[in-house]
Amino acid sequence: MKKLFFISAAILGGLAVAFGAYGAHGGAEILKQHNAVITFGKAVRYQMHHALILFAVALSYNYFKEQTKLLNIAGILFLIGILFFSGSLYIIAFLQIKMGYITPIGGIAFVGGWFTLAYAGYKSK
Repeated sequence: MKKLFFISAAILGGLAVAFGAYGAHGGAEILKQHNAVITFGKAVRYQMHHALILFAVALSYNYFKEQTKLLNIAGILFLIGILFFSGSLYIIAFLQIKMGYITPIGGIAFVGGWFTLAYAGYKSK
């Protein structure tokens, strides 16, 4: 799982930069037409923040070896959060498809990931 989280973090971080650049340049007109600039910016920002925490999770395996199960859960929750939270916001921003019922699932996954990570730290020796 450490390798999955490390690679996912690198890809998701790179995609966040690419999406942000597209939204600022090529997609700017589409976003302005739909008043979706704020929604898009939030999606990119949360994706990048959680891509970075995935790096931290991947690196944590070296320091908290006895907490592999909890680190796995935290990393999976962060991936789910990015998919549902940022993914739904991208769809809302570009396609104007109502996905507001999906977005909170991602937010809950993010919160769960952070609390699971905190619990792993608490349980470590």
